[in-house]
Amino acid sequence: MPPAGQGGSGSPIPDGGSPPAGQGGSGSPIEFRLDPASGVPTYLQLVQQVEHALRLGYLKPGDQLPKVRDVVASLAINPNTVLKAYRELETKGLAAGRPGQGTFIEATLTQVALPELATLRRSLLGWLASADGAGLDEDGIVALFSSALRDFFKGRDGSADPRADGKGGRTGVA
Repeated sequence: MPPAGQGGSGSPIPDGGSPPAGQGGSGSPIEFRLDPASGVPTYLQLVQQVEHALRLGYLKPGDQLPKVRDVVASLAINPNTVLKAYRELETKGLAAGRPGQGTFIEATLTQVALPELATLRRSLLGWLASADGAGLDEDGIVALFSSALRDFFKGRDGSADPRADGKGGRTGVA
């Protein structure tokens, strides 16, 4: 789920509230949200939200995903879109359908304990406040964060970036 603070993805956030109550009363610990302006296909938004909830520890094996009819009713989307998302989760080995019962989480993704996530989230919120104070709008923050994240992982992998200035900084952007 870009995180809930990014485009309304619906991902539960540690230390910023509790997990969503569930889609249409289905008893699922996740509630899907869509960001039509994100440019990400609807079914992939649903897949990403499940993956993020797994990484954050809000979904675990055995948890039921919202029933297709509940997602369709709450988001006003085509049932085939939800089915496509659930099939993608099955292909990834993260979920499995049970005839007549619904779709259930079968596996989890690497996650950090909730206390560490809460600490990291507070730190990130402080950084976001600084970026906002510096005059960056949401798109500017996303661009800066994405660029820094990309550089971080390139540097961690030992890849040289031809735009680097030799001091750990960059001479170009994006």
